[in-house]
Amino acid sequence: MWERTRGKCQLLTLAKIKEFDIVDYLFELGFEPVNIRNVDHWYLSPFRNERTASFKVNRQLNRWYDHGIGLGGNLVDFAVTFYQCSVREVVRIFSDYLSFHQPTTHTAPNISTVSRRNIEILSTGALTSPSLIRYISSRCIPGEIAAHYCRQIYYKVRERKYFAVGLKNDSGGYELRNSFAKVASSPKDITTIKNGASVVSVFEGLFDFLSYKTITANASEMQEDYVILNSVSFFGRSKDFLERHEQINLYLDRDAAGFKCSSTARGISEKYKDGSPLYEGFKDLNEWLISKTPENYF
Repeated sequence: MWERTRGKCQLLTLAKIKEFDIVDYLFELGFEPVNIRNVDHWYLSPFRNERTASFKVNRQLNRWYDHGIGLGGNLVDFAVTFYQCSVREVVRIFSDYLSFHQPTTHTAPNISTVSRRNIEILSTGALTSPSLIRYISSRCIPGEIAAHYCRQIYYKVRERKYFAVGLKNDSGGYELRNSFAKVASSPKDITTIKNGASVVSVFEGLFDFLSYKTITANASEMQEDYVILNSVSFFGRSKDFLERHEQINLYLDRDAAGFKCSSTARGISEKYKDGSPLYEGFKDLNEWLISKTPENYF
């Protein structure tokens, strides 16, 4: 596994990975601190749902600790826990990471409040990057399906440039995804795909929608409209559009928020149908699809 640094190829080692700045890496995963106290950055745990931040990064030491589960360590330890993988797999993950990013090596920081970092869209184009195609394939989505609905987005955060798979929302912002980033540009909103149909299917996220299109790709053509919420909290924004339809199929996450949203909607009208039993035993439709797709299928 190799890293390009100052024009030379160097072996990517666990020691090198441990030098990467944890706070910057968490930001690229979509996590920002809810509180900063001197050197300590406090987050809602990346490992579980919680309302009170219990995950701490000491930026001076470049170490993390999750008080809720009693685990902590360096960036390699974080990756093993976050990705549920072996130490050996961490090297592969970060080698892929380097194809998307130029990570910041940790140095003892000048302690100050970190300002919120805005995402600036630089350009959009057809989805052609081999790295992004590999990422899409790892989620068991055919490249041609992703390319039909998504764009390749180049964006900037604090003068550092990145690229990702992007889905445009109704307000002109983008949901941005690659192997190590799950972020969105402003303004954040729902995404509607209108085909003039009487049936609409609703998804919580981009890859749930793409999973549905993958599953139904060989089915007899059925005209549908689609809504990607981009956050279950945006369900209310979609109601006016949804209720113009005769049937509303809900493919939300099988977690507390998804169950609550589905239950509330079905209490409003019989038009709302819960489609999540299809992937019972899994968190969402994409997780189910991955489990059903033979290894090395793509």
